[in-house]
Amino acid sequence: MRKDGGDLRFAAIHANPPVSDRTIPLRWRRMTQKKHIRTPIVCVLGHVDHGKTSLLDRIRGSSVVSTEDGAITQHIGATIVPIDAIRKMSGSMEKVPLNVPGLLFIDTPGHHAFTTLRARGGALADMAIVVVDINQGFQPQTIEALQILRTYKTPFVIAATKIDRIHGWRVHRDEGFLASFSKQNERVKELVETRLYEIVGELSDLGFSGERFDRVSDFRRNLAIVPVSAHTGEGIAELLMVMIGLAQRYMEQELSLSAEGPGMGTVLEVKEEKGLGTTLDVILYDGRLSVGDEVAVAKNDGIVVTKVRALLQPRPLKEILVEDRFERVRAVTAAAGIKVSAPNLEGAIAGSPFQVIRGNQEEVIARIRKEMEEVNVHLSPEGVIIKADTIGALEALCKELEEKEIGVLRAEVGSVSRHDLIDAETVKNPYYRALIAFSTPLLPDAADMVKEPGFPVKVFEGRVIYKLVDDYIQWKEELKRKTEQQRFEQIIHPAKIRILPHCIFRQSNPAVVGVRVLGGTLRTDVNLIQPDGKKVGHLKSIQLNQETIREAQAGAEVAISIEGATVGRQLNVEDDLYVDIPERHVKVLEKEMLAHLPVHTQEILEEFTAMRRRENPFWGK
Repeated sequence: MRKDGGDLRFAAIHANPPVSDRTIPLRWRRMTQKKHIRTPIVCVLGHVDHGKTSLLDRIRGSSVVSTEDGAITQHIGATIVPIDAIRKMSGSMEKVPLNVPGLLFIDTPGHHAFTTLRARGGALADMAIVVVDINQGFQPQTIEALQILRTYKTPFVIAATKIDRIHGWRVHRDEGFLASFSKQNERVKELVETRLYEIVGELSDLGFSGERFDRVSDFRRNLAIVPVSAHTGEGIAELLMVMIGLAQRYMEQELSLSAEGPGMGTVLEVKEEKGLGTTLDVILYDGRLSVGDEVAVAKNDGIVVTKVRALLQPRPLKEILVEDRFERVRAVTAAAGIKVSAPNLEGAIAGSPFQVIRGNQEEVIARIRKEMEEVNVHLSPEGVIIKADTIGALEALCKELEEKEIGVLRAEVGSVSRHDLIDAETVKNPYYRALIAFSTPLLPDAADMVKEPGFPVKVFEGRVIYKLVDDYIQWKEELKRKTEQQRFEQIIHPAKIRILPHCIFRQSNPAVVGVRVLGGTLRTDVNLIQPDGKKVGHLKSIQLNQETIREAQAGAEVAISIEGATVGRQLNVEDDLYVDIPERHVKVLEKEMLAHLPVHTQEILEEFTAMRRRENPFWGK
């Protein structure tokens, strides 16, 4: 698998590789001779409540307490499932030489872990599992997960979870999906196929080609969909075999490591531990890390160089009640999760590179600084300001905004400060006078600023990129609509009225007469003219049933007062009068508003412009 693009980018591989030496491809046999292939790092993503945590728990088995060879082991922030455990679960591939030592699952499911873990400017996770509830299909966070994976060019498979909740499903605990599926009745089979077909369709709508894992013919171009149940264990072994096969076939080069080289990793979390102070949960992806090693890591105020005081791993659960939660180890080799205790770690940044120094301090510091500064975003001369909790999240959010053609003026990691809001307030374009905060809080002074009445900056906060972007777009469209509405309200609309007989209430100063609105919308504060263009007067007010109103629609009979007009001079009973529309307003009405005007209003506008253009053919054009 290549992260630099190509057909393998979103590949998934078949779950039933060859099972005899004679049928094993030469490439596979050569791979078994390679050494120092590290465990692939896997993240689990998907929508809330679709079973990400349950799937991880099931993969971890009985909470990882055995000390037998090949047993699943718990790391800090990660779980290693060795190849022997996967072989044992599957009961197959026993004769297939596998060079990949197992799978390292990041224990924190979701986009946060994925976007926090970065290495050399890209995603640290080698592969991902996208969890989709087979009964609910794609949800906002599912789509967000796929968009993030596309951004980072990370290969993944789909785990279609909760097959045991399909009505009528007969549970066969811990069996493979294919074996369990073959024992279901025809109605259940048809229902499963329908649900899978819907997932394939949703993937297609998002630009991915997918199919049930056992039906994929071209694993370089198609995603594997593995139906599973975290509750019953059905399909879990096949899911793990698909992941192992993907790594085995396509990822040899990326998984090669220097077992004795200086340790390199990424900070997953920064935690306060009783008796230890500030510690780092680190995912080590290359080399070796030992107690006493000098290491560098990024902090809020720069790069810190410190010395490892202790390395800690979780104790097996059976020992938790009698001893501390952690046991100390002298060294650890990639890939692994490890808790690092060292001085001066306060203010360390989650997502920071973590690297052992071996006589190359300046080089390491420069490399970390470059990685922290190399945010892969495209800034625009005008756009929104965005803040996020990690560089990875910032990149994913920027990418999504870019795809929606939304400019980004400034993009930074960290909490939202008063300074950020002041910068957003100075943005000239009102549609970009906004700040998007992804998984990061507002500092107290910024929060107070937002609460001020009439504060002009719109702040969007949330933990789902997909929803944040949609909320911004919705706000922008609503602001546009209101702005246009206000602008159009200032435009003088067409109207035609007729003076009613027996409705002359006052002859002058001002003239008050009864009229019928023949077409258009009659509003106050407009000039009235005769059909020949001669001015009549200024319409001051409108009354209906002795109540003053602002406007009257076609068909209404109302009383109006006209300043500057005298009945018998400028107007008479049964005269037809038009609202006089300025030339610049006619241009707006014809070019921007015509389709939104009622038919009767369009007709009055046409009459009015025809009258004006008899005098000047280019009037209003």
